[in-house]
Amino acid sequence: MTALQIDSPRGPIDVRWQPAESGSSAVLCVGGFDGGVDGPAQGIYSDLAEALPARGIGVLRLDFRVKTSPGPIDDGTSDVLAGIAWLEQQGVAAIALIGHSYGGAIVIRAAARSPVAGVAALSTQTMGIDPEEVRSLAPRPLLLVHGSADWRLPPSLSEWVFSVAGDGRELCILEGATHSLRQRRDELWALLTSWLPRVLRDGSSGAG
Repeated sequence: MTALQIDSPRGPIDVRWQPAESGSSAVLCVGGFDGGVDGPAQGIYSDLAEALPARGIGVLRLDFRVKTSPGPIDDGTSDVLAGIAWLEQQGVAAIALIGHSYGGAIVIRAAARSPVAGVAALSTQTMGIDPEEVRSLAPRPLLLVHGSADWRLPPSLSEWVFSVAGDGRELCILEGATHSLRQRRDELWALLTSWLPRVLRDGSSGAG
């Protein structure tokens, strides 16, 4: 794992990069408005960075430059787009995005502005999400995951995104899980580690 900074039009961004052992696919992960690179569900991004490179998928964990609540939509989107551009410069041919909470809205917006292979939004907020941008993702895969017991951002938000999305959409409500999804971590792990290889294989010409 390499800790580094990548350039962006709005300033340097702290990232952690774990390249694939072979192949040219990667996933870019972002957290909530308070940033961080470990991810929800007791650090699931860190564990993906340990597990996926051996399966041919690099992992770029991006820490937002601006950490305020509510999260700045344009700044966050700019950060993710800069991360996508950096991955393309590394020769990555297929990119998937994962975002949690505020980061869920950000990866949906970034996917609407770039040729990524697919996007997963975990416990997403809807502030900043344009229905037309959600529709524009089709037929690329859009995975929405939410906990049924999320009191911070209720599952109805992911259900709304699902309702306006087109082909390629999937919705998974994890029973009893709160905003961090930690109560159903094993199910989330199984879901992501099956979804990502499929999306990146099918979207091998989606970026770059």
